[in-house]
Order: sequence, then structure tokens, then C-alpha cells
Amino acid sequence: MKIVQQNLTLNQPGSVKIILEEHDDLWLVYNLIARGDTIVTDTARKVVRNKSSVTNANRKDCFRVQIKIEIKITDVDYDDDSSALRVRGRNLVANELMASGAYHTLKIEKNKEFDLTKKLWDSDAIENLHKASEKASRADLAVIIIQTGSAQVFLIGNKVTTLCAKIEASKTNNKTVSNKFYAGIFQAFVKHVDFNTVRCVVLGSPGSIKEEFRGYLFQEAQRLKMKSIGDNKSRFVMVNIGNKNSLKEILHDDQVMGLIKDTKAVMEIKAYKEFSDLLLTDSDRACYGPRSVETAHEMMAIEALLITDDLLRSKDIALRQKYMELVKSVKKAGGKAIVFSSTHVSGEQLAQLTGIAAILRFPLPDLDELIL
Repeated sequence: MKIVQQNLTLNQPGSVKIILEEHDDLWLVYNLIARGDTIVTDTARKVVRNKSSVTNANRKDCFRVQIKIEIKITDVDYDDDSSALRVRGRNLVANELMASGAYHTLKIEKNKEFDLTKKLWDSDAIENLHKASEKASRADLAVIIIQTGSAQVFLIGNKVTTLCAKIEASKTNNKTVSNKFYAGIFQAFVKHVDFNTVRCVVLGSPGSIKEEFRGYLFQEAQRLKMKSIGDNKSRFVMVNIGNKNSLKEILHDDQVMGLIKDTKAVMEIKAYKEFSDLLLTDSDRACYGPRSVETAHEMMAIEALLITDDLLRSKDIALRQKYMELVKSVKKAGGKAIVFSSTHVSGEQLAQLTGIAAILRFPLPDLDELIL
């Protein structure tokens, strides 16, 4: 999200000019906009030249023109399937095509500029706005998983895990083929890994494949005079993995966690690791599933709520509101609420456990009996 211009003061009226740049920005703005806010933007209106002549066969008499409109919002709707955000409200400024007070529905899309005005910008609204503008979804962790015959290149941020490239090796096992395989990985690395944003590169493989590729990578970078790679040798870390392409295994490695502790990618990864470790070592301090989590919250036991954004985007309005209220209530009670992106590796893991879980302040050994 790009903030073009802003005039904001805490707990005062104010406005901001916004351009949405990414898919997730639509969801962020959906949670920012409220009834009673006003939006100013361009929209298209249908104009009829000669109303008496307009029939199904004479549609040339209808055309659309662009006008600037200011509406006071009465309803906001987000449709994840079509990636659409629609706001409906009454027009505040009359023009030749639209009367004051007339209802209109605006479709908010990526790369479309609009002004949002609120009568009061509270701390939550300002914080959410600035977080959204910080490019939170930009990846700052790269992971390359190399097996004997294949490799995968991932970019990971705190909102998304992207599989950028898959490289397959030839079945013939000789040095020429091996170098061709490494060359493919090298090309994918150069294309997708930008050290202006990526702060750590993890190379994972069974055996010594990762060390062999690391040597090839630095040798090629030196030959091609790619100084940025050689200057960032300290950002690389090697991790041993099994024969499966286990991204989870890599991200839970203690050495990796230490290196990425200050990256944007780590919040969801660290929270889910803490939760999954508690399930194994101290299960009375962790729970998952709607009923268990709600019961734990009633007992003021939630230290951290883990919830997927899919639940907060549910088409079931009542269900969506229920979970949004739960998030607010947990925060009000002094707990943390971490929203996991469904496109992030940790979000996928949480979704397999109903999409909602909690780390507890104190053990609740009888929680299952309390919800029966």
C-alpha cells in the first residue's frame, strides 16, 4: 500500500490518499474502512443520449463517462474469491450525472487512487494504516532446498510464502550435468533474490549438496563480477534436512531462527513453533479449535491467539464478525493476536489445525472436560 498524502492526528478528523499495490492491501483496507467514513475517487457512470430510443438493439446510445465522486459509506463488502472490495454509500456532492444523496457502489481495486476521510482516527486505525504501508508482505528471507534431482527456491515474508522456481536435474549423473543443474539454481537465485530486501539465505539439503552449490554460487558470482553476492557471504546459512522438501524443518532450525529473528518473516514462524513445541512438551499450555480457544479466553488464559486470515475473511458474516470480536477481545485482555496469512507456510500448518489456536498464560489440564 502506498500512502500518497496524509493529514492525520490521533483522535481527530483526518484524511489519507491511498494507492493499493498488492492483493493483501484490499483486505487491510477492508479492516480500515468503517461506516460513516467518506471516500473520494473516480468512478464510471452510464449515460444515455436519448432515453426514448434505448432498446436492447440500440445500445450505442449508452456510454460510460468518468466522474469524481464523494460518498459517505454505509456498507463495506470484501469477496476473497474475486479479490474485490466494494463500498456503498450516498453521494455527498451533486453533479450533472448524479444527485446528492443518491446511492452508489464503488469497486476498490489495485492501482486505483482514493481519499479516505474519518471523523476520528484512533490509534488502531493509524497503526494498521502505517503497518500496511510498510510493505509488510515483502520477503526478506530466501530458502533454497536442494535434493539429488531437484531444487526449489522460496521467498518468505511475514504475509506470504512464494515458491519462485523449481529446477529439475537430468537423470544422468556426471559433472557436466551437475554443473548444469547448479547453473539452473544459480539463475533462479539471481532472478529472485535481492539483497536490498533479503536479509538471510538458507541453503538446505541432505549430505553435502548445499556446500557444493554454495561453492558454485560464489565461484560463478566472482567470475561474472556479481559483487553483491560475494559481499553478502555472511547472510548464508547451511541446514541439514532429510530426503523430503521440508520447508517446516528448515524454518524450525535453531540456527535459522537465530539469524532471522529480526526479519519480517519470523513472527508467524516463531509463534507457530512455540505453539507446536508446547503441544509436544507442555500440552496443557496450548489448545486449538474454536471451542477450546473460546473457553480458554473466557478464563482469561490466552497469552497469544493464533488465527488464519481465512477465518477473518469468511463469507459467513456472523462467523467473520465473531472472530474479529475475539481478536479485539484478546488484545483488550492483554494478550497478543497474530493473524496468519493462508499463503504463508505457518498459516498452512495452522489451517490444518482448524485455523485457530492459542498459547496459554497458565496450564488448563481440564480444558477438554470444560467444553463437553
